[in-house]
Amino acid sequence: MIASELSALQAAIARDPDRWRPLVFTNGCFDLLHAGHVRYLAAARALGRSLVVGLNSDRSVAGIKPPAPGFPPRPIVPEDQRAEVLLALKSVDAVTIFDDPTATALITALQPDIYVKGGDYQIDTLPEAPAVVAGGGRIELVSIEVPSSTSGLVQRILAARPLESAP
Repeated sequence: MIASELSALQAAIARDPDRWRPLVFTNGCFDLLHAGHVRYLAAARALGRSLVVGLNSDRSVAGIKPPAPGFPPRPIVPEDQRAEVLLALKSVDAVTIFDDPTATALITALQPDIYVKGGDYQIDTLPEAPAVVAGGGRIELVSIEVPSSTSGLVQRILAARPLESAP
């Protein structure tokens, strides 16, 4: 389910809480999906009955990840395609796209039971932490099994030698 409007997702959760709760929520750009993302999302989903992913919009990603010299502008993959790929994962139950630099407003609206971020984050520096606690949720940091990043992938692609053409 892609909820283009947050209200549609809220209504689905309210109609059938037994299907959704305990609700796990995470958020991110998920630009070039890689094995680290897949394992992270599977681990997040295992903590509850459903997993909702807050996906940074194209505009939000551009603000969070400003252009770097020699890099293409971010995101590389448009938001609708990133959402479609995320929804193809069996661990993801819904995706909602947001424009803000943080997911605080989504957390306030959805009141997840569990908020998940990668083990490379610190709870005391998460801008969303107060909203999670205020809504009665808890925060879980999931260890990163496959250290990878979209920026790292882009660097490797840009550093690759061009294929030699066949004669």
